[in-house]
Parts: sequence; C-alpha cells; structure tokens
Amino acid sequence: MPTPSLATLPVRRLTLRDLNACADLSEDRGWPREEHKWQFLLTAGKAYGIDDPDGGLVSACVVTEYGPQDRPSLAAIGMVLVAERHARKGVGRRLMQHVVAAMGTTPLTLHATPNGRPLYEELGFKVTGRAEMVTGHFVPGGPEPVVATRAATAEDLAAILRLDEPVFGADRTHIVTRLPAFADQLRVAEEGGRIIGYAAAWPNMATHVVGPLIARDTSVAQALIASLAARTDRPLRTDIDVRHEELLAWVKEHGLGTVAFNAVMTYGITELPGDWRRRFAPVTVAAG
Repeated sequence: MPTPSLATLPVRRLTLRDLNACADLSEDRGWPREEHKWQFLLTAGKAYGIDDPDGGLVSACVVTEYGPQDRPSLAAIGMVLVAERHARKGVGRRLMQHVVAAMGTTPLTLHATPNGRPLYEELGFKVTGRAEMVTGHFVPGGPEPVVATRAATAEDLAAILRLDEPVFGADRTHIVTRLPAFADQLRVAEEGGRIIGYAAAWPNMATHVVGPLIARDTSVAQALIASLAARTDRPLRTDIDVRHEELLAWVKEHGLGTVAFNAVMTYGITELPGDWRRRFAPVTVAAG
C-alpha cells in the first residue's frame, strides 16, 4: 500500500489521552513541553490533530469557544503546531482549513507569530491588533499604586464573572472557574468593597504567566501585577495589548523586557468584542 499524502490524512479530535503526544510535538518544534498548559487547554477547549503513521502527531491545535455552548459567539485558535520533519508540506494548512470549516459562522481569533501569519492571511484572517510579550524578574520600587488587592476566594467568583464578561466580550465561565485550580495565584483588586480587577499567575516551566489581567484602569493593573510578583520568586511573563503603552512602560521600568510581538488576527469580525481598555492580558495567547 502506498503511503498516503500527509495533507490528506484525517483530522481527529484530541483528548487528554493525547497530552504526552501534544507535549512531544511542542518539544519537537523547540517549544517548552508546557504540559500544565496543554492539560488546561485540552479540558477547557476542543483540540484537533493529525496522527503520524509512524507514531505521534503530525500536527495539532486547540480551539477555545466562548459564549453559549450551542452557539459560541467567539472561538480562539492556538497551539498550532506541525512536526519539524513534516513542515512545509501543507499539513498546517490542512488542519487550519478543517478547523475553520468546523467552526462554521463562529467568529475566530488567534495570535500569530511572524512565521505563521502568512498562512492565516491566506485563509482569510486579518490583523486587527498587536500584543507584546514581556518577561523578567519584577523589581519593586518607585511610587506604588495605592490600590487594595487580596487573594480571591470562592465567594468572589460570581463578582469576577460579572466583571469579566463585558470586558472580554463573551461568557468565559468555563475558563474563569478553572483558574483556582490552574493558577498558583488568583488575586482581586477592590475599592469600597467592590471588585475592580482581577489577575492570575499560572506556572509555565520556569516562569509565572500573568493572565488573565482585567482591570478598571492602568493603576489597578499595575497593583495586581505588583501583588502577584511579590508572591513568587519566578520571572513573570505576560502578553500585553500594545495599546496599553503606560502599562508596558511601567513593567519595563520594573525589570521586564520585550521577548516578541505577535499579531492579533480575526476571522469573521473586524475587531474583538468587549472593552480593550480594561482587557490588559489574555489567559494565554493560545486561548485569548
């Protein structure tokens, strides 16, 4: 029997049983294994992959849906990977075409690296924004924001969800309610007994990733980042919308440096829903 073309191999849904194969694929492309993040994405979203006839995965990606379960109003695509030995053979295009078709009329978004952007543009995605990845050990100092923060409790989840939905622009209860187990820290900012922001820090290899970061304004975002940093010895990493120039300047003054820029792309909508002025960082670029 002749070996079928890789671009014609079937696409299937992945499950938690594929966790190691997904982590192996990340490692194959020179990324960290990120097993903690993969586990989160495989349970919170839908993953798709193409099996390698010789074992493992040829390609994989994750789709995280938001809004009503039977009629999502937005879906984020992330972790789009093709094994190095099978790169530039049409496999990534095949997988992405399958996902776009499977999502029907649901608007899509993703964060694209410079390498991935041409493929997404071919498929009809448009650049609608930009995010700057920064990382480093946070160095306290200078005037600190006078905003009260504390650890979130189970009783705060309802208020966090009420704050989150209009800012994100869609219901992401299935993500937010997983944060206490997924993140090492989940903190809220308060004013007059009312929650005006929240942020999480979750472990990813040697860093703590700050996200999501939702805040009334820049001073609240600063207070949340400083409070998370004070409770970890790891470097922080986060992806900040470049329109938040004041916050980006502030984190750089406190020891974080630019790692990369990613294009925020959309399909089926001209801009992301919600309020970008209060949306400072995603949970992860893989899930929006």
